[in-house]
Amino acid sequence: MEIDQSKNEESSQDKWVYDSCVDHKGRIPVRASTGAWKASVFIIVIEFSERLSYFGLATSLIIYLTKVLHYDIKTAAKSVNYWSGVTTLMPLFGGFLADSYLGRFSTVLLSSIVYLLGLIVLTMSRVVPALWPCGAAAPCSEPRKIHEVFFFLAIYCISVGTGGHKPSLESFGADQFDEDHPVERLHKMSFFNWWNSGLCCGLLLGVTVVVYVQDHVSWAAADLILTAVMALSILIFCLGRPRYRFRKPAGSPLTPLCRVAIAAFRKRRLAADQLHEAAKLDKGRQLFHTDKLRFLDKAAIVEAEKQSPWRLATVTEVEEMKLMINMIPIWITTLPFGICVAQSSTFFIKQSTTLDRSIAGGKFTIPPASTYALAAIGMIAAVVVYDKILVPFFRRVTGNERGINILPRIGIGMCFTALSMVVAAAVERKRLKSDSNSMSVFWLAPQFLIIGVGDGFALVGLQEYFYDQVPDSMRSLGIALYLSVIGAANFLSSLLITVVDRVTEKGGKSWFGKDLNSSRLDYFYLLLAGITTANLAVYAFVVSRYSYKNVRKTTVGVDDFYDADARNMA
Repeated sequence: MEIDQSKNEESSQDKWVYDSCVDHKGRIPVRASTGAWKASVFIIVIEFSERLSYFGLATSLIIYLTKVLHYDIKTAAKSVNYWSGVTTLMPLFGGFLADSYLGRFSTVLLSSIVYLLGLIVLTMSRVVPALWPCGAAAPCSEPRKIHEVFFFLAIYCISVGTGGHKPSLESFGADQFDEDHPVERLHKMSFFNWWNSGLCCGLLLGVTVVVYVQDHVSWAAADLILTAVMALSILIFCLGRPRYRFRKPAGSPLTPLCRVAIAAFRKRRLAADQLHEAAKLDKGRQLFHTDKLRFLDKAAIVEAEKQSPWRLATVTEVEEMKLMINMIPIWITTLPFGICVAQSSTFFIKQSTTLDRSIAGGKFTIPPASTYALAAIGMIAAVVVYDKILVPFFRRVTGNERGINILPRIGIGMCFTALSMVVAAAVERKRLKSDSNSMSVFWLAPQFLIIGVGDGFALVGLQEYFYDQVPDSMRSLGIALYLSVIGAANFLSSLLITVVDRVTEKGGKSWFGKDLNSSRLDYFYLLLAGITTANLAVYAFVVSRYSYKNVRKTTVGVDDFYDADARNMA
């Protein structure tokens, strides 16, 4: 009888998905017809479209600001960093809304519409004559204010759209894989690698085809293409709805964290004895107790049979609080990596404008922003080698199903990033000593490729880390935390440029002149390499003391997770 019951349970697990998700009609999902790669394809399509638009705009933004709006290089670089910073910090708000109230599917759809509106306004600023930068008289030495207003309104509208789109879509894609199913769990570990491969394909087309249209046809034509592609991808995303697995919003994920902090403070004088844990959780999975940050354990001390949730927390809630606190040092020590990455879309691109970009005997000129394609190639190569060669090899050697743990993977990427800054400094020094007009733009290839390889390890690792290690109810916010590393790093990059500019100007000559030939970017790159290298030692120390999330493996029944109002979710 026990053998028959075990077989029935296995058969049920293979047919149905019991991980607290529902299908588009609010029912228990059928494994064969929902989720996994069959659903992820639709999700990756809209990510491809968004990255096509984002990188088509982001990599050429510094060119537009200097050539069309006539900003100097320092002001243009800071403007790009501010926009990139806002774009990558907005997901903190979008991720919170997705996890707490709207749900991931609804947040993706609404934010994609906002993104589309931003593209429409951007197109108008370049198509409607009354909004042109120079009106009927082109070119001009200074753009009209009306164009600047509509231009910045459009790109910051795109920032708002990205704020909901990025954290929700990536976590929604990962949600399509059941962590309790052995096959789907392994596929989920590959999901982030192939997600970024799709992302890089959008990036490649964005910095080649779209940038070529911007450079050789018109900015307006490129905007029309991006708007049409985004509209089509929203339609495709909606068509995939019957195949998706949905998770019901769990309410504010910050409330349990606040309860733990308040309960621990109230019982700070008590000695930890018997700790409270719920027999089963309404949502999410139980966590094992750990010995770190033991002062928080006081929140789970049982004082009486019935206590207010603001005075008694479960062990799992306490451990979730510990997870969030343990993430703070990791977040801080990855910021120097983000500052280095910020240079690839600003100064790296600007360097290419001073070099010989002609190929095929001078018959074709590479647009400056298209050089960023080399970083995408490096990232794709790193992801493929990692997923297809390194992971299987280290699985066999270590017995770890991840192959390489997440945090060491990030550290490897940070090493490549520091190396890219050293290489960039050497190339820039050669450019300053040479006739840059005769120096091939492919001298920049090593620094782009190396930083791309670093992204393949560190950026993908950060995505997986912040998705996997946050509490289950905060997955979208977890992706937003990963993006906030890049956002905060962009603001820090702008601040660093300002500080270095003022300090070196007092010393006689600023490292940032009116143009690249009067600047010393090589010194700035070496400064970044030094900061990143010193930070690696701190990061290694933090990683050596880090404890990964430890989930209790439990078998649950259908009734443990599904209730009547689940039908209202989708």
